[in-house]
Amino acid sequence: MLDAATHRAADRLARLRAAPALHPHGVLCSGTLDVSGRTGAEWGVPWLDRPRSYAATVRWSRALGLPRRLPDALGLALRVEDADDPGDELDLLFTSSGAGRFGRHLPLPRPDALSGPYSTLLSYRVGDRERVLAAFPVPDPSGPPEATLPTLWQELARRPVRFDLRAAASDEPWRTFAALSLEEVHAASATTTISYDPYAHSLPGLRPTRRLSRLREAAYAGSRHGRGAGERDGRSVSPRTGEPGPSLRV
Repeated sequence: MLDAATHRAADRLARLRAAPALHPHGVLCSGTLDVSGRTGAEWGVPWLDRPRSYAATVRWSRALGLPRRLPDALGLALRVEDADDPGDELDLLFTSSGAGRFGRHLPLPRPDALSGPYSTLLSYRVGDRERVLAAFPVPDPSGPPEATLPTLWQELARRPVRFDLRAAASDEPWRTFAALSLEEVHAASATTTISYDPYAHSLPGLRPTRRLSRLREAAYAGSRHGRGAGERDGRSVSPRTGEPGPSLRV
């Protein structure tokens, strides 16, 4: 019953918005993910233990779609192309959070994009351990932290934006496994988005745990169904003050 209620709620909200139920508007960026490979102890995951570079697509968004002047939970959805074999995709969904043992599991609203980490909130099975994955912004070496602009698309207009991707169990320090560099913002239709799904797009040895998975899958399915119905009806979302124009919102 709870799964069905979650599906209906996500469906209705997506129909109303003609966009995803959560993270309705965002910015699509392209870049490169460099997996560092074996650095000390192995992860026990083939994809993490071999150094390699991959094309990456990132969608940065505000969870509730609040006006930019208000803090909101921020989302960083990462798609890695040809992750294991040609045609294989890996999706990782990160939400603004704390970095501590408990804070990494809780969404943390923020007014700006690069003032703190983003985590998967729920654990991944990484080899033989359960670990949380996180993306930590790398400070701009050319200026003080307070000079960072509030949104990712604004910051990308003046420099590449970089994140260190790390993983940790509750009794471990954070350990870096990859570097993500974002370099370009892509134009896209205001009603178009990528459907990220960390359950459908995972890798052997690197999978989200099944905690709350049925609720999340029901929400994803409801959102996709409702968004599709809204697009078939020809409805679109009007621009919002302080957000990128229609050509940048996805």
